[in-house]
Amino acid sequence: MAARREALTPECRRDWSAALSGHLIAALPAHRLGIVGHCWPIRNEPDLAVALDHWRARGSLTALPVVVAPGEPLAFRTWSPGESLVPDRYGIPTPAAGVECQPTLVLLPLNAFDADGYRLGYGGGFFDRTLATLDPRPLAVGVGFECNRVASIRPQAHDQRLDWIVTEAGAWRVSPG
Repeated sequence: MAARREALTPECRRDWSAALSGHLIAALPAHRLGIVGHCWPIRNEPDLAVALDHWRARGSLTALPVVVAPGEPLAFRTWSPGESLVPDRYGIPTPAAGVECQPTLVLLPLNAFDADGYRLGYGGGFFDRTLATLDPRPLAVGVGFECNRVASIRPQAHDQRLDWIVTEAGAWRVSPG
């Protein structure tokens, strides 16, 4: 599934990322966000800088996930552009410092997703474990491109349902089910 996204041209990724950011801003007003957890974009994932900058300018904090240990929930540390990042065990940039925090909203990358609000990530189960343990549970928003939409993920018992799906085509609140 990630291969579809990885095949996008830089121009397509830029344009779709801009459209996706616009839909995020319209669907999720900054005054309700608090702390926005997001991922550093890898492997041609959407660049959410426009939305994140918009929310930071309106008082929201942003945080990046940190892998504590395989098989464990993620921790989140505050991060803003210009602050140091170091690669984690997977080569993904993570905050070198930052205050550990609990996001009120988490933007989750979508390698594949379905209309029922389920997603596939990279197979480590980190976000499913994290969402299952955070109390209160943050708003879970899947962000990705339409080229990764599938008929069904065939969710397992441990899979956590998203609250919203946002792509370059629009934003949809997932029906509880």
